[in-house]
Amino acid sequence: MATVAEVMNTNVLTVDPTASIGEAAEKMIEAGVGAVVVMEDMVRIVGIVTERDLMRAVAQRARAAEAKVRQWMTESVVTITPDTDIHEAAKMMFQRNFRHLPVVNSEGRLLGIASLRRLSQYEFEHGK
Repeated sequence: MATVAEVMNTNVLTVDPTASIGEAAEKMIEAGVGAVVVMEDMVRIVGIVTERDLMRAVAQRARAAEAKVRQWMTESVVTITPDTDIHEAAKMMFQRNFRHLPVVNSEGRLLGIASLRRLSQYEFEHGK
């Protein structure tokens, strides 16, 4: 049984909720990722900003330099633990239409992020 720990990215991009959506987008582009975890005081996960959130902001004519991440982030963050089976993680993503899930330990500390791309790549390379 392969777990999320084997495929998660441990170099997680984070942003403060007071940052602008433009700053979040710049970080995402520079890192080549589709999501950034929103952390309050770099301790507690308070949201996630994805490409979809940024598209929603653009569609509603938000000003990238002025609109704050907290206005556009998804607040109800679903997380998984590193021992989650990769098939269970992928199933959860498909059912909820997610492409990214933050990975946390039992105390809720951010350890990594699992992406549907990495899960699919693992399955392609190791599947039967």
